[in-house]
Amino acid sequence: MQFKRILLKLSGESLMGEQGYGIDSNRLSDYAEQIKQAAQMGVQVAIVIGGGNIFRGLSGASKGFDRVKGDQMGMLATVINSLALSSALTAVGVKNRVLTAIRMEPIGEYYSSDKAIQCLEAGEVVILSGGTGNPFFTTDTGSSLRGIEVKADVMLKGTRVDGIYTADPEKDATAQKFDTITFDEIYNRNLKVMDLTATTMCKENNLPIYVFNMDVYGNLMKVLQGEKIGTLVTR
Repeated sequence: MQFKRILLKLSGESLMGEQGYGIDSNRLSDYAEQIKQAAQMGVQVAIVIGGGNIFRGLSGASKGFDRVKGDQMGMLATVINSLALSSALTAVGVKNRVLTAIRMEPIGEYYSSDKAIQCLEAGEVVILSGGTGNPFFTTDTGSSLRGIEVKADVMLKGTRVDGIYTADPEKDATAQKFDTITFDEIYNRNLKVMDLTATTMCKENNLPIYVFNMDVYGNLMKVLQGEKIGTLVTR
């Protein structure tokens, strides 16, 4: 087994499944089953999930919403997704806990890194919601911050594509996939893996990122078993 403790970053958009909006219950169940398998392997799993299937602060700002309010709406969207995932995990018998970056008991407990680590060590899956609790930060930055705080071995970034390419593979048929890449290369090639703040935080704190396609059932286990199906980002 490669990793003892992981920070799993899930995309809000992926939760839409085939619907184009909201939460697809089948996709949610797939995620819950895969996370259950990881937990049964003895891997400590912390999760950050985006909110793009419900609301994006940046796109809200472009439609006239105040940026701060828009980002706060986005944070609440991540809490909705976290509660949905928590419910799906409970349904398959996985002990879990939702911690929120903003106080909102009884919806979730207020986040602290000590509490998160304590829960992870007790064998609970910990879902870290509400981003960083501050506007102007993405959930990618939230993932980097939380991954560093809970001392994860790696951030597993589950996306719709199977790794990092020289260009967007959905738009460019000649795009080449990287098996490994450095943080500096991502920056120099201007690749849109995560926003710059998130990438810099991971680089400076030596948190490797593994980008893979989470929407293919069974891929999370393949990554945890050491199969090279995505792209590893390191210093």
